Amino acid sequence: MVHYALVGHVPPKRHTQHREAGGGLLREELMGEEGFSSDSSLLYHRGVPSAIVDSAVWELPDQRLTPNHPLKPRHLRLHSLFPEGAGADPVTGRRLVLGNADVRISYVVTGTAPSPLYRNAVGDECVFVEAGSGTVETVFGAVPYRSGDYVVVPRACDHRWVPSEPSRLYAIEAASHLGPPKRYLSRYGQLLEHAPYCERDLHGPREPLLAEGQDVEVLVKHRTSAGIVGTRLTYAGHPFDVVGWDGCLYPHTFNVAEFEPITGRVHQPPPVHQVFEGRNFVVCNFVPRKVDYHPLAIPVPYYHSNVDSDEVMFYVAGDYEARKGSGIDVGSISLHPGGHAHGPQPSAIEASLGVERFEELAVMVDTFAPLELGEAGLAAEDPAYAWSWAGRGPGLSRS
Repeated sequence: MVHYALVGHVPPKRHTQHREAGGGLLREELMGEEGFSSDSSLLYHRGVPSAIVDSAVWELPDQRLTPNHPLKPRHLRLHSLFPEGAGADPVTGRRLVLGNADVRISYVVTGTAPSPLYRNAVGDECVFVEAGSGTVETVFGAVPYRSGDYVVVPRACDHRWVPSEPSRLYAIEAASHLGPPKRYLSRYGQLLEHAPYCERDLHGPREPLLAEGQDVEVLVKHRTSAGIVGTRLTYAGHPFDVVGWDGCLYPHTFNVAEFEPITGRVHQPPPVHQVFEGRNFVVCNFVPRKVDYHPLAIPVPYYHSNVDSDEVMFYVAGDYEARKGSGIDVGSISLHPGGHAHGPQPSAIEASLGVERFEELAVMVDTFAPLELGEAGLAAEDPAYAWSWAGRGPGLSRS
């Protein structure tokens, strides 16, 4: 949930007549979650939001997944996926890295051309901006984005990406809704005092777009019994014809620089880094921070077994202490699957003793169902990573 907002002009009473200055009656649309039982917003359209004139198949990019079998930890180099200067479409150019039934992680390096109009009817999207800037135009209005932003777009929200410069986008696509951890919310949905961010850090649209057009195409990603598919819907008018709206459901950004890290005398577990949660997964971020200050503290993480989850770490900036000597660098992903105990590289433990700060930035997704590899995950793999703790792998001697 985000805080209540009102943009443009709306009538003083819900579900009552609302007219433009010329007398034309506006069409009210409720966009709400969980069948009228959760967050919603009311939007007022000039046109009819249901008026479609055509429907055709949209062939999605490769959505196939390959199981992580035989089981092993993996290192994926995302920066190898897109040639220098070859900007892809921010939506259709996404390449699937990892996924399961609850969440899919994709990556794209854009140019400056806008994406098509797009609607994800499968779930909310949380797109981390590794680099770049621009605007996400939506049915609610425009939302500027910059490096370090999470761009949160609710399910079924029409939008398009308009980069002002090439942008590196790490797309976390849920099959559910996404929001702040419940432990940080009051029973009425306000972020509490111990939360690492607050409502002031969330930035939504400020004014309507009021675009015009006829026979406007929208790419829709949606669900069938056979899985996730795509449809091209053509609307009689432009979806961005909203003169005003109010409510608690709308696209917004949150910049990772506004996250206030929670630290302690000894090493704190990953939940202190959590920023969002969806169904069967969480999103965390590791930001520059003061680290453990007990005189005998070991600042890097202890070895831990992911009994119930797979852990995906995307390394965005800085120098990640626990992974020194593993080949991981900025633009890398590490996948540490359930059933495998993982932790720092052996040399990193001693090297971290006495360190007072970590200058690192990483985005972590933990899932409670196994992740499988998309075509981009297979294409970007560093095959030597799994053996980096032992210093040798299959067919290599102990000497």
